[in-house]
Amino acid sequence: MNSALENTLGAVLTKRGRTVDRIPNAVRAATANGATLGTAHLALGGSIVAGLQAIFEFGLFLVRLDAYPRPELTFMAWGLFLAAFVSTVIVFRTVGEQLPSWLVLVLILALGGVVALDFMAIWSLGNIGGYASASVAAGFGLLTVVTVRQPVEVIAIAAALGTAFIAAIVASTPLSPDVLPTQITVVSLVVMPAVVGVLIVRGFRRMVQVELDRVLVQSTVSAPRYAVGMLASEELARLDLAAEKLLESVATGQEPLPLTPATASTAASLATELRLHLIEGRRETWLHHAVSESEFLGRSVTLVDKGSLAGLLDPAQRDGLLAAVWLLLSDSPKATASRSIRLELGPVTRTAQTVVGHRLVVPVVMTIEGVSRNRIDPAAWGAIGTVGQYTITQNQHISVNIECLVDNPASH
Repeated sequence: MNSALENTLGAVLTKRGRTVDRIPNAVRAATANGATLGTAHLALGGSIVAGLQAIFEFGLFLVRLDAYPRPELTFMAWGLFLAAFVSTVIVFRTVGEQLPSWLVLVLILALGGVVALDFMAIWSLGNIGGYASASVAAGFGLLTVVTVRQPVEVIAIAAALGTAFIAAIVASTPLSPDVLPTQITVVSLVVMPAVVGVLIVRGFRRMVQVELDRVLVQSTVSAPRYAVGMLASEELARLDLAAEKLLESVATGQEPLPLTPATASTAASLATELRLHLIEGRRETWLHHAVSESEFLGRSVTLVDKGSLAGLLDPAQRDGLLAAVWLLLSDSPKATASRSIRLELGPVTRTAQTVVGHRLVVPVVMTIEGVSRNRIDPAAWGAIGTVGQYTITQNQHISVNIECLVDNPASH
């Protein structure tokens, strides 16, 4: 017997209740069809920074124009840089937030030409760092592509520019304590903008993805006790369309009776998937879908809820439980990678008398690994408090035992 089961959305559920990533999760589905999470604003900001720096460098070049032995080459370098920069911005704003690979290759060659022309113009001065202008702007020009190309590509191009500068400085510039700081500063100006831009874009994308994932998961708070997942509506629509087409083809005579083996197999598969959806809707709770379909929770949260007791929690308790898990996991990428949470609900063994009558006591055990108690955000304890009264024990890991009072479904 296989050790893993496949749910109706195509995700494999392991024995521990986690999913193997065979289909897009909620965040990937929501950001499909070319969505870019609003990085166009970052690209515009990078272009503005690159433009302002280019204006500064060009002004500095004009001030020291008499010192250049071959200023026509520097003017050519600036003309090539301007053409490449303006063309990239226009294409980026025209075709959308993407750049084809051939255009990126043209941009790289253009920047290489800018650096070569600038070096040829100032080589005889023996001070690359002191007189480089258009070639320095080439490093800032990479800010226009940090949002549309892979980080490794941008870093590799910046590293190549930095290597070219270092080689030119070593070959042409007599190094001394007086000129060395200038050379180091110029190399840093060429390399660091792209590196900082990549880090900013990565951090921004992660922040937006976390918030988007949290919003999608939060939608499960108001779901019924038993429900299909967030992606099930799209899957059910697909099944419904396929079933309608099959029935229509039979009704119009396009599919002769009896059905061919291939058509009969298709009909049987559709019926099986529809039955699985009906069964799943009677056994999976909102918490199961919140964990299994989340980009971030699915990596670090293990859910054990054999009695589907999570469905008995009211919206405030659900919100508190999800908020606590998010606060425990979303501190930083490194913290999230090292932490794990095991949520175990039930079994129900007693009831409690309250002012509104007898209520079930659902035990919830939250086992937290990879973090010490003094590193937990105090807001997490407040969120847990909305779920129910709790006690904390700590040995090798932190264990939070929550007594959650819920309505008795047998009384309704």
